[in-house]
Amino acid sequence: MTVTAAKTMGRKATAKTGASTRREGHIAAEPDTLNPPDTIARVARPLELPLELIDEDPEQPRTADNPGFSAKSIAEIGQTIKSRGVKSPISVREHPHIQGRYLINHGARRFRASKWAEKTTIPAFIDNDYNHADQVIENLQRNELTPREIADFIGRELAAGKKKSEIAREIGKSPAFVTQHVTLLDLPDPIAQAFNSGRASDVTVVSELVTAFRKNPKEVSAWLADDSQELTRGSVKLLREFLEDKRRQDAEYAHDWETGESLTVGAITEAEQGEYTLRGPSIENEVGSRRLRNTVVQVEHEGRRARLILYRRPTRNGRAWLKYEDSDGEFEADLTQVQLVALFEG
Repeated sequence: MTVTAAKTMGRKATAKTGASTRREGHIAAEPDTLNPPDTIARVARPLELPLELIDEDPEQPRTADNPGFSAKSIAEIGQTIKSRGVKSPISVREHPHIQGRYLINHGARRFRASKWAEKTTIPAFIDNDYNHADQVIENLQRNELTPREIADFIGRELAAGKKKSEIAREIGKSPAFVTQHVTLLDLPDPIAQAFNSGRASDVTVVSELVTAFRKNPKEVSAWLADDSQELTRGSVKLLREFLEDKRRQDAEYAHDWETGESLTVGAITEAEQGEYTLRGPSIENEVGSRRLRNTVVQVEHEGRRARLILYRRPTRNGRAWLKYEDSDGEFEADLTQVQLVALFEG
């Protein structure tokens, strides 16, 4: 047989094999027009799998209330699939317990939308080299996981014996990212309510609130109880600065009291006319500071003595939060109805 005849027979056999492979939906052979005709370029092609043979992964990281699974979101994807088909194949693996069936690695929304569009098949690649971290990584890269879903995944991995550093490395995130999301697994009740209601969705904000709550649970709870209070990184930063300044002033005051270097605390004296004025503070310490420490703003509202609550944001300008001296409840009042009485150290 001549060399030319052998090459011709080889090309015919290869073309026949490629056509057979294309029909089976695996690796198809295509001639490379840029190289000699007997060079074959192998191109991966997806399978067309019946939807009825595919199951969603019951352990996928996204939960039923994920915004991407909303009826509106699925319908939007379904409309494009109805008119244009699925342009990006999904990834599946062979079902570990049921022969002939498949579990979805990636593409649950395209799968649901194809059903919505009344399709019977979907293009898919089979990838049995899979773990749950792969699924989380893809969804993280697309910003398709909620903070709660990320936290739940990390919680499962920790329960399985993995370390935070291992999890961070697997999903391509920093250890701080993992630590912040672990915080979401055990939130104090006031913060959990704000997080679960969607009022606080920024993981950094939630983490900062937890840190503040550990030191000042009463103050943080009262701050969160104000539904009109915006929960932003800026507002939480101001809250923490206020609480830290208050803690430092309290510590300084206690130290001065114990060492005898205290200020003569500004006192409230009643004049003959029944008005209140501020006396002091007189300076007796070595530093000679003239700054009031742990300042209390005393006012009068509807004939009753009250104090301004400085760490709570009013609902609008011209209003402020108050607390009567003889009761524990806090309330908001119009400043036109409030009369300033005194400033003193609390």
